[in-house]
Amino acid sequence: MSETSQLVAALKQLLKAKGVTYRDIGRALKLSEASVKRIFAAESFSLARLEEICRSVDLTIYELTRFARAGESSQPSVLSEVQEKSLAQDPLLFAGFYLLLNGWTPGRVARRLDLAEPQITRLLTALDRLRLIELHPRNRVRILTARAIYWRKDGPVRRMYERQVKDEFLAADFEGADARFRFETGELSRASFRQLETKIDRLAREFEDLVEADSAQLPEDKKAVGLLVAFRPWVFSLFSKRRRQ
Repeated sequence: MSETSQLVAALKQLLKAKGVTYRDIGRALKLSEASVKRIFAAESFSLARLEEICRSVDLTIYELTRFARAGESSQPSVLSEVQEKSLAQDPLLFAGFYLLLNGWTPGRVARRLDLAEPQITRLLTALDRLRLIELHPRNRVRILTARAIYWRKDGPVRRMYERQVKDEFLAADFEGADARFRFETGELSRASFRQLETKIDRLAREFEDLVEADSAQLPEDKKAVGLLVAFRPWVFSLFSKRRRQ
């Protein structure tokens, strides 16, 4: 399969996961549904058109290429609705699965979450029942998903945890040697917006590459890190109120 075909297949899978139809894409791009079908069938995407389609469903080209790369293996990057819902409804189950994805052994997971042996066994059994892991004797496990999960934008996990994650992450003072916080404002042209988007995608890709490179390191030799990079059209309320006056 060519690289273009891999990208198109990944895009179709993501659109299906999001519940987005060709008609929805057509409305966003001001094209007919038939035109969108022809573009997908012929795989005749210009880079600009691909970026338009991705942006219409709140997706970056980097996220698409990462998803396509993960899709080369048999391990899914998108969980089923049932799997996501089960994780969203059980914070302990979600925490255990997250640690396993990041290379923690079941024994280390148990110590981190303060679980007795019967409790960690029940947690692993639940993940096995959901087909997120394959549980073997003596609580050995094999992960059945890709390491990098693409959580649906309007799916159960993001609905349950996104606001909590944002609030907790930004509540810190970002002091110390291992923390950074920069906030800049200015006025940009449309071309500069696109350039900034490219730079942010590159940074996210480099961060993911570092995580992948360190995946074999022992948990005690690593530190959990959150990286938040964002931009949007914005006017500080102080100025927007002044403008209305």
